Amino acid sequence: MFRCSAPALLSLILMTSGAGANPVDSSVRPVSRPSDPLVAQIVQLVAPASSIRPIMRPESRSVTATVTPVVDTASQSKLMRWVAGFRGRALGAGIKPSVFDAAFRNVRYDPDVIRRDRNQSEFTKSIGDYLASAASDSRVENGKAALREHGRALEAIEARYGVEKEVVAAVWGMESAYGTRRGEDPVISSLATLAFDGRRGKFFEQQLIAALEILQSNDTTPESMTGSWAGAMGHTQFIPTSYLALAVDFTGDGKRDIWSDDPTDALASTANYLAKSGWKKGQPWGVEVRIPRGFDYSQARRDLTKMPSEWARLGVTDMTGNAVRDFGQASVMLPAGAQGAAFLIFSNFKAIERYNAADAYVIGVGHLSDRLRGGAPIQAAWPTGDRTLKYAERKEMQQRLTAAGFNTGGVDGRVGPKTKAAMQAYQKSVGMIPDGYASLSLLNRLR
Repeated sequence: MFRCSAPALLSLILMTSGAGANPVDSSVRPVSRPSDPLVAQIVQLVAPASSIRPIMRPESRSVTATVTPVVDTASQSKLMRWVAGFRGRALGAGIKPSVFDAAFRNVRYDPDVIRRDRNQSEFTKSIGDYLASAASDSRVENGKAALREHGRALEAIEARYGVEKEVVAAVWGMESAYGTRRGEDPVISSLATLAFDGRRGKFFEQQLIAALEILQSNDTTPESMTGSWAGAMGHTQFIPTSYLALAVDFTGDGKRDIWSDDPTDALASTANYLAKSGWKKGQPWGVEVRIPRGFDYSQARRDLTKMPSEWARLGVTDMTGNAVRDFGQASVMLPAGAQGAAFLIFSNFKAIERYNAADAYVIGVGHLSDRLRGGAPIQAAWPTGDRTLKYAERKEMQQRLTAAGFNTGGVDGRVGPKTKAAMQAYQKSVGMIPDGYASLSLLNRLR
């Protein structure tokens, strides 16, 4: 969940998930710009394949592992040599020899983990499709059932941490379909394989030492420490360093048990995470709004905030035409440009964003939490026939904009303020609505 960097990209995943006898739901998990070290750790690699955090990754082991894998004896031997060297570093970091040896007794090189790590390809579902899955009828129904079943614990968690129970439940639903898809991979083997592999060895070695610290604290055992292929664990998918920093023992049994069938510690840990990220109880994450005709779209940016009453004087109102309540400073967000839904977003948007930096994920959690407390679906229609641009396409767009005389300040595949300004200038020049949205239709127009 934090203290790691990751490349900026927007990716989404659709996987099956569900709870009880209710309809099986699909999951989505987008990844976007990691804006600070607290964000980046979860951005690229942590959820099980079935979670709803927008990262594209291969299908889950439970679906695909129908054939017994062939043991790669050469890689296993190399891994064990690496483990022998790593043992000294782990002991130097304070891990007891007995803890290390017990944790690594059955460690195995896992080629499937490497395959998944290599195949995190971009996914380009539209945000409308993503949000339809994030807050689908079955996900809302399952979430309300989870709220009823665990209502007493969630109310106590809300009272202690000041994070509404529906918000905690929404994260739970997005991350593991309310605990039904927590990941079954042995975390020590997965992290050892990834650290040995070396592509992001420093990060995964850090996570591996943190996992050993968790074992040393007796919060769980090596056999029970299971999770995603990349080491995310429990009902709400904490990676080891996040666990050490923010997991809590809410049940009072002396263990911070996020792996248990009882989700209480995991849900309390999530509330603690959001509280430490600045969550303000009673303030919405965002409110769907209407944008007036002739709106100056250059004002739809994160760094420009006004009180909702000020936005109302500019014609930005709720969906009934009234001013949004002055919950605090807010900015206008157009996640699909002028053709899709618009929102006034508040500081609680940033709190969820620290859990995952993708705008689609934050809106998904926020909107699902609204639905769980009885709110309406998003009312505006989303654009059809369009999709998010791939990394290579964003670079192409920057190249074409610059060649056409609209300087993006570089070609890096990231849609920052200069690229957005260049897009808006180009859109004005050709009679398009200047919303600065990097869409496939805009790229096709440039072509």
